[in-house]
Amino acid sequence: MPRKDVRGKQGAGEAGAEVEAALDELYATPPAGFVARREELALRARTDGRAQDARRIHAARRPSLAAWTANLLRRSLPQESQRFLELGEALREAYGTLDRTGIKELSVQRRSVVAALSGQAARLAAEAGQRLSASVRQEVESTLQAVLADPDAAAQWAAGRLETALTPPSDLLPGSAPPGKAARTAPARPADRAPAKGELAERRRERERRLARAREAAEAAEERLGERRAELAEADRESGRAGERHERAEGEVAAAERHLHAAREELRLSRQERREAEERRRAAADALARAEREAREAAREAERRSRG
Repeated sequence: MPRKDVRGKQGAGEAGAEVEAALDELYATPPAGFVARREELALRARTDGRAQDARRIHAARRPSLAAWTANLLRRSLPQESQRFLELGEALREAYGTLDRTGIKELSVQRRSVVAALSGQAARLAAEAGQRLSASVRQEVESTLQAVLADPDAAAQWAAGRLETALTPPSDLLPGSAPPGKAARTAPARPADRAPAKGELAERRRERERRLARAREAAEAAEERLGERRAELAEADRESGRAGERHERAEGEVAAAERHLHAAREELRLSRQERREAEERRRAAADALARAEREAREAAREAERRSRG
């Protein structure tokens, strides 16, 4: 009996892995092909006798173009995405202890990182055949802003199965309460008790440590995205050089084809002239032969007459 239970658990685990893999594949499918692929995967599960998995697959909803692009970014750049999630954790922690100036500084860095990452998402979508409009790109940026600000949004994006774009909380603006949380208020203290100097100093040091960690995370994210932009720029330059070489090769091929066509035409004409010359030579040879025969006959006739 224990052995039978173990096999049953393993079978359930394998079935769960199959449906999770099917859902991952489904949400990696461009929106235009989502429904057709969903029906194929659901039918396969039903055929395999996995009715519950089939119902779960069939319940999946087609993502919007912005949501699909955010999912594509998560799956295509797993390391950068993980660092982005870690940056969100650091920023959310830092926001709770910063003053307006510190929050404004981190907000600038946050917008820079989001803009760079959303640009990469747009390029990934274009490579997959999906051109993003300005409004869709704005939805992608909004989703990434939400991921930085809200832990629930971060968890949804981390799963890679968004169905709609996410919206950041309204308290994301510089100088407001910490993102994704209610404004913190200092606990009431008795009127006769003021915080000790050591306590205030420790709070200040903790704020400085959190700010430093958040700054380091933002700077590291910007640096990594800068490296990716440099790699992309180099790839674009190499693609441009390859395109130029291709155009030159096409031009050379076209010129060679023109030369080949001209050479073939010249060959055709030379062959024709050769045939005509050969025909003239044969005609001249025939005429010469006839003239020689006629001359010999005339000579014989003259000789006969002279004898007579």
